[in-house]
Amino acid sequence: MLELIDISKVYRGGKRAVDGLTLRLRPGLIGLLGPNGAGKSSLMRIAATVTRPTGGTVLFHGADAVARPDALRRALGYLPQDFGVYPNLTSREFLRYLAAAKGVSARTARTRIDELLELVNLTEAVKRPLGTYSGGMLRRVGIAQVLLADPQVIIVDEPTAGLDPEERVRLRNLLSDLAADRVVLLSTHIVSDVESVAADIAVLADGRLRHRGTPEDLLRSVAGQVWEVLVDPGAVPAVQARHLVSRLVRTTEGVRIRLLSRTLPSEGAVPVAADLEDAYLAVVRGATGGGPTLGFDARPLRAGAE
Repeated sequence: MLELIDISKVYRGGKRAVDGLTLRLRPGLIGLLGPNGAGKSSLMRIAATVTRPTGGTVLFHGADAVARPDALRRALGYLPQDFGVYPNLTSREFLRYLAAAKGVSARTARTRIDELLELVNLTEAVKRPLGTYSGGMLRRVGIAQVLLADPQVIIVDEPTAGLDPEERVRLRNLLSDLAADRVVLLSTHIVSDVESVAADIAVLADGRLRHRGTPEDLLRSVAGQVWEVLVDPGAVPAVQARHLVSRLVRTTEGVRIRLLSRTLPSEGAVPVAADLEDAYLAVVRGATGGGPTLGFDARPLRAGAE
């Protein structure tokens, strides 16, 4: 078990990135959702023992991982949001270097690296220097290095950045498989990265934990509060001012708006089933106070009206 208890992180100048957050992690895939600036990366660095918290405790199997981080580091695979490489090395040379740093024997590393390069679909580029790789390819090298020492705790921060749709699916499925018998903490601001693979979702906003539960729990929080309405283009700003809009599609007939409201938002609005993006947006916007919230409906807006 990895436990983050009452964690806070305050940077110079008084910026509070994490504010009294508690998160207990057991084997399985935990999706950490939150907008940019929510404190996700700061929390991930603390969990990976890269950064010390300003306050709070990190426990790994009950032992203090802040004071004695070695046990957690030996069991850890970590992919930060900004992953650096040596541009003159090939992917195989780079992974051999990291394997040695992680204490993996040369014999084990040779076999393991070949397996991982095939797993992340980089065998055809194995002889090229890393400086010639695309951003997505470098991200795949980062994913391979996470798995070098067969870690029991995997922490990945925005791992799908730069990946094409097929690679994103491949990575999500891989992380889901790995989570069968280990802790996998996946941080992202993209709901689709976690909705199909995470049975446990934590939502952060302003450095605080705003929701923790299953996807079904999150969906239930906005059940009966999602609507669609077709309006004239000129009415869009008024709708956005009054309601929390999760989607907006322009059609030949007008603008189809998907929004959240506890009451009928306008004439012609029809209720629709909530999806995870609706629920996530409601939690985040309700927490930050930025823009309209579910309780903002001062009066109904007539479809097509200014």
